[in-house]
Amino acid sequence: MPTGIIESLDHEARGITRRDGKTIFVDAALPGEEVEYASFRQKSRYELAHLVQVLRASPARVTPKCPHFGVCGGCAMQHMEAGAQLAAKQRVLEDSLWHIGRVRPAQILPPVQGPSWGYRHRARLGVRKLAAQDTMLIGFHEWRSSYIADIRECHVMPPPVSALLMPLRALLGGLSIAERLPQIEVAVGERCTALVLRILQKLSKQDEAALRAFADQHQVVFYLQPKGPETAERFYPLPGPPLTYVLPEFDLEFAFRPTDFTQVNHAMNRVLLRRAVQLLDPQPGERIADMFCGLGNFTLPIARRGAQVLGVEGSSALLERAREAARQHGLDGQVKFVGANLFACSESWLAGLGAFDKMLIDPPREGALELCKALGHQAAQRLVYVSCNPATLARDAGVLCALKGYRLQAAGVINMFAHTAHVESIALFERA
Repeated sequence: MPTGIIESLDHEARGITRRDGKTIFVDAALPGEEVEYASFRQKSRYELAHLVQVLRASPARVTPKCPHFGVCGGCAMQHMEAGAQLAAKQRVLEDSLWHIGRVRPAQILPPVQGPSWGYRHRARLGVRKLAAQDTMLIGFHEWRSSYIADIRECHVMPPPVSALLMPLRALLGGLSIAERLPQIEVAVGERCTALVLRILQKLSKQDEAALRAFADQHQVVFYLQPKGPETAERFYPLPGPPLTYVLPEFDLEFAFRPTDFTQVNHAMNRVLLRRAVQLLDPQPGERIADMFCGLGNFTLPIARRGAQVLGVEGSSALLERAREAARQHGLDGQVKFVGANLFACSESWLAGLGAFDKMLIDPPREGALELCKALGHQAAQRLVYVSCNPATLARDAGVLCALKGYRLQAAGVINMFAHTAHVESIALFERA
């Protein structure tokens, strides 16, 4: 069986070694280790392999806390010490910026680390009834598989949510629609926890009674979702506190629906906002654009600093909630929201919004290529880019620096998803 020395990690946290001119990606191997591996997929230029045995371990290797690590695909880095995880993610960011965008930041921002356990306030869990075993599976998908992992605890979710996994199995397994219930979405707020059941068939009266009893016993709120995310409606209990998250530094509280996009890690979201606002440095009287503004997560904190802010978002539902949050906090005189598809914007459309002193961009994984291309000669002097995908950030950074006259002043990682390969980052660009 072949052996190799692991050089580094790739963007999926796989170890990289080489043999006979081919790159070998080895699951669960760490840089500096000598490992024995077995390939399960072979191509002309690379191979994918499982780790068979660690012959010489890295000092960064630790014992995973979760007994399901290696089977459950929810985490990829629990076997790696927390500081080493951050260093690996910083390297992924820097490598992406250079190899894809051909840019290097003038300054590397110190990486930010937060809670490593119990941080995941949002999760989408698969559900599957195994009739032959007379059991119900609830969990993330298995590593590199469409099968649902047989998990009984989850340490990256808050302990009260992890404690619900086994009771939920019993509850859902006893419903008449157990085989027509493929998914549960979990959303944890400040004052309640919501469970959204994706149902492909109507509940019976007995099912409804069972859900009510479970909600009363475990102090959760059930939502039912018969079709797309917009169809999710509160089922029980109907009265009660809404889902919210708070930003104490800015004296803000945002209400959201359980299927809305919000950051999964509330503590790190606060840190991310602090760093973004520091880098943007909004001043009273400035006009600032918040692109892909969503619920106003960045819009309202920027307005708290006295700036006039325009939030632009493609989802009308999110814009409605952003406007309501601005009204509730007395900021509707400082913020304005516009609906637009930022994946198809043009230079003339963007110019029609007027001049901005500064701009914040927080796109989804697809990045903001068309927006970056649309920036004209009156573009903002300072631009802060928050990214959940270092590859698209690097691509867009290449456009900003090579074609739009910006310099990449600083960049760094925010460890929003501890123990996963997900790299959240922030970058500061300024006009040359």
